[in-house]
Amino acid sequence: NSLAISERIGGSNLPEVRHGEIWRLFTPVFIHFSVWHIVFNMLMLRDLGSMVESRQGSKVLLLLALVIGGGSNLGQYFFSGPGFGGMSGVLYGLLGYIWLRGHCDPASGLQVSPMTLGMMLVWFFLCLVGVIPYVANVCHAAGLLIGMIIGAAPLAKRVF
Repeated sequence: NSLAISERIGGSNLPEVRHGEIWRLFTPVFIHFSVWHIVFNMLMLRDLGSMVESRQGSKVLLLLALVIGGGSNLGQYFFSGPGFGGMSGVLYGLLGYIWLRGHCDPASGLQVSPMTLGMMLVWFFLCLVGVIPYVANVCHAAGLLIGMIIGAAPLAKRVF
């Protein structure tokens, strides 16, 4: 499967990427395991992605998706191997980015609704404790953390 981050479960880490197949760092976001999985992910991408795109442009959204997707996919791979997929790491990253960027730079116009924030955090914890099984929890957590770090960059500029 050339969309998986790697074909190898054990042994050498990411041999395909080390041999030039760089796209494998990002392509797991295109793998979904059910119709509901892709529908829910695309609805959230429409909401969160269009907010970033309308205020900061397509290039910023693409760069965020690549950085967050690559980082969260690497985290999940090193934690549990190549058997994962979905856009959720990017979505949690966009959530974290919008959440922190809105607080650190109100002029950005980015603001996550309390309903969206609450729903996604409840979903995060339901997955984390196993109520919803077979979820790439490291991908969610890494995406959220990466997005929050990038979103907090304006605060770092003011402090340092």
